[in-house]
Amino acid sequence: MVLVDASHPDQENRFPPALKEWKKSELRTAEFLEFGMPVGIPRLLSLCDPDPVIRAAECNFQTERAWVKEMKSFDESAAETAAAGSLGDMPLAVLSHDPDKPSAEFPADLAKPTNEAWEKMQDELAHLSTRGTRTIARSSSHYIQVDRPEVVVEAVRTVLEQARATPSAGSPKP
Repeated sequence: MVLVDASHPDQENRFPPALKEWKKSELRTAEFLEFGMPVGIPRLLSLCDPDPVIRAAECNFQTERAWVKEMKSFDESAAETAAAGSLGDMPLAVLSHDPDKPSAEFPADLAKPTNEAWEKMQDELAHLSTRGTRTIARSSSHYIQVDRPEVVVEAVRTVLEQARATPSAGSPKP
């Protein structure tokens, strides 16, 4: 398993309380964008990222709809994840953004405490497996797959090699 700057099931309880109000506002904005995306309102109002690669990937109906669904289902997903518990000895790579490059999406007063909590939770995720590792993708924001895709590719290769080298529970022993 490879987790790319993944959410933590307890993050809602460990982030600064003011972040909850900010997230409610973000959800309302996302719902507006989802509604207006098919007719081009976000692009017309210059609400899309100026970077053409990010704009193409994110400023579309499918991405906005997925983002709204993700935000609305976070609590349920977090509960399911927490209930799963330990991953045993499953190969696990946790990739985290550069702590010196916190999310520019958060308000300035929330960025530092949110990032500090995130760092602790990323360490905890790596300990879900006895074979878990954590890699900080230097110079990367939350979108490691965009900023440092080679780090993601390497993690997938490493986990795949570890999984192939480990006999499954039902396979005969040599």
